Amino acid sequence: MKLAIFVFLCFFSSKAEAQSRVSWSFEYDQKAGLLKLNAELADGWHLYSQHIANDIGPVPTTFQFDPNKSYKLIGKVDEPKPIQEYDDNFEALLDYFEHQVEFTQRISVRSSTVLTGTVTYMACNSTQCLPPTDEHFTIQLNKD
Repeated sequence: MKLAIFVFLCFFSSKAEAQSRVSWSFEYDQKAGLLKLNAELADGWHLYSQHIANDIGPVPTTFQFDPNKSYKLIGKVDEPKPIQEYDDNFEALLDYFEHQVEFTQRISVRSSTVLTGTVTYMACNSTQCLPPTDEHFTIQLNKD
């Protein structure tokens, strides 16, 4: 029983720590037909690009949108040009973002609805990485 409580507390404390290092905001730009998925990162912390081979080590940032017939995603989630550096911890050339990053997803809205989904990411600094974290989100989509 004590082990179960310890594991439970470790899970929630690491999730809380990741959320204190990375703050997400999500919005729909109706005029542009874009979802804007923004991450603000604490000084010294970074998160990884979507385009990292899983066998290297760090978890790439991924977005999952729950199915809904009221909208259609167009293409894939775009990201700005990442920082690319050799990482001594993973012994690999890696792509990542610091400070702030905006991911975008083109979308066609058929009728007003609420879009739900999850972003999975891994926050690291120069000496440690926090466990991968799932951040659930909801975005109000309005159709004129």
